[in-house]
Amino acid sequence: MPQISRETTEKILAATDIVSVIESYLNLKRAGSVYKALCPFHSEKTPSFQVNPQRQTFKCFGCGKGGDAITFVRDYENLTFLDAVKKLANRAGVTVQEEAYDPKEDRARRQRGRQLDIHREIAAYLHKMLFTKAAQGAREYMKSRGFGKEMAERWMVGWMPDREDIFKDWVRQMKFSGREMVDAGFFVQKERGGIYVRFMDRLMFPIRNDHGDVIGFSGRHIRDDQTGGKYINSPETVVFKKSNVLFALEKARKEIMAQNSVLICEGQLDVICCHEQGISHAVASLGTALTEQHAKLLRRYAKSAVLCYDADKAGMDATEKGFRVLAPEGLPVRVVKMPVGEDPDSYMRKHGPDAFRESLAKAMDFFEFLIDRETGEKGLTDVQSRMACAKKCADLLRLVPDAVMREDMINRVATRLRIGVPELREAVAKEIRFARNKPAARSERVSNAESEPAPFVAEPIALDPVVGYLCSLALHSPAAQERIGEQFEAIHEAADHIEGIPLLEAILSQRPDPGSHVAVNSFISSLPEEQRLALHTDPTFHHDPPENSLGAADEALAHLSAKALYRRDLAIKGQLGRSDLPSDEMFRLLHEAKEVAELLKGLDQRYIYNDRFAPVRKAQKPPFPRGSRSFSKPENNP
Repeated sequence: MPQISRETTEKILAATDIVSVIESYLNLKRAGSVYKALCPFHSEKTPSFQVNPQRQTFKCFGCGKGGDAITFVRDYENLTFLDAVKKLANRAGVTVQEEAYDPKEDRARRQRGRQLDIHREIAAYLHKMLFTKAAQGAREYMKSRGFGKEMAERWMVGWMPDREDIFKDWVRQMKFSGREMVDAGFFVQKERGGIYVRFMDRLMFPIRNDHGDVIGFSGRHIRDDQTGGKYINSPETVVFKKSNVLFALEKARKEIMAQNSVLICEGQLDVICCHEQGISHAVASLGTALTEQHAKLLRRYAKSAVLCYDADKAGMDATEKGFRVLAPEGLPVRVVKMPVGEDPDSYMRKHGPDAFRESLAKAMDFFEFLIDRETGEKGLTDVQSRMACAKKCADLLRLVPDAVMREDMINRVATRLRIGVPELREAVAKEIRFARNKPAARSERVSNAESEPAPFVAEPIALDPVVGYLCSLALHSPAAQERIGEQFEAIHEAADHIEGIPLLEAILSQRPDPGSHVAVNSFISSLPEEQRLALHTDPTFHHDPPENSLGAADEALAHLSAKALYRRDLAIKGQLGRSDLPSDEMFRLLHEAKEVAELLKGLDQRYIYNDRFAPVRKAQKPPFPRGSRSFSKPENNP
């Protein structure tokens, strides 16, 4: 695997402000010397996610996630360590140099880079084509929708020529191979040989990732007689996964965070129209219904969602499906009820953006929308319609994970339907039990578990509490690091009996400067994932060391010495209990047991049995002579 030099990592971290980085993803609020936010890695109502600008670290005290800016970007965007480093390096203007070469990894990385290059060049070409004489029909269509040249330039809108040979000639001039164009989704391989262009005579809207890179296109027809759907989207490629991408999210993210709400529209033109009118929290899915991944993505930025789909049956069905996806992620859903035949684009052209803003402000609760739809012209006067609607509502209410929010919804739905709250509450509980015990759901879970190998998830190494505290002291206090380092060889000898010693040895071998958060975070980033996780999940790591760090180090070393002796004693007794033990080995172990017993006699018993190690404030005498090769007997403190 390619590696990044420690020097390069330090440069990147030194040029990076973790508050600025995380603030571009989350809505941070200052709380004393730290910043707080709702954790993006697990669902919560009260913020337990903290960012420490002094240490340049983050920590969630709810789920245990923690690390530096590189760790956050890697985990938040599900990137490799190398890609996270490169993203921050690009942001900081630091050149990344790799120390190792992995042909397979390098080939995949170059393929992704090549695809991004191809998409960037094609976006520029198609945008240029929009302003040619041949694209007059496309421009007239845009004009009919109220879009001018400035809008087209802001969104880099393009036009795919209506003749294949024009685009193919340009591809040849650019020396893009047919294979590359098939992989990028622009050419389609025919079953009997040959290729054809996927998009023809369409307005082309670039689809971008969070970094702003073009990763695909959405092509909209401009004539009613065109074959294919209204929109044709790029197929999934190495750089484009539909279920993970929302149109215009890279532009809408900050406004979504500011409003704590996201507006989800049906089409790309609707989204563009919203943004052009200052309604900048609008996004759209790409040729597919909302997915669980979309909902998880939106949950990072928003606390609620507003759905604005067409008023036809397909649009209303999509609204219900949207609720089924968004509700389990804890996102309350409201619905903008558009007039039949209207979408945000056409509505604003007819009535103006202020009228649409008023519609947004009056967006109705999802269950109000559902009840209106289900009861139809009969309204709520028909008992059978009300009962059928109550059953439908109960099935959807079960999807709301928060019990308090669900109870509030039950009360409002029951009031609207004029039925008893206890009856509806019991119906919802019944739906929850039924869904939980449904055979199809169970078999599907089992089938998925058997057919899909579980992704590898690193687990933190076992870390003894005393060793964890010594690691924290060595990383945060120069004096403690020096004192602990004097016992390096003695610590090494305890490795057979105490968990996590290799991590402490790595710290003492590298000696990152505790006075530099950059050096410390760079060192931690270089550790294996299992060791890094162990550090960040240790309860003492994210707290400042005590004022008397030398005294704390001495007492921690005394704990370590005592615990190592005690476990060594247990190990010897276990060996002596073997029936097949040779006599010479037995005599050696008996002699060793006697030596250990003598050492144990003088120990303060709290050092042996108290695993809930607490830092001390007062200095203790060093538990063993400086520079000794093995632990000596700690002082017997009365």
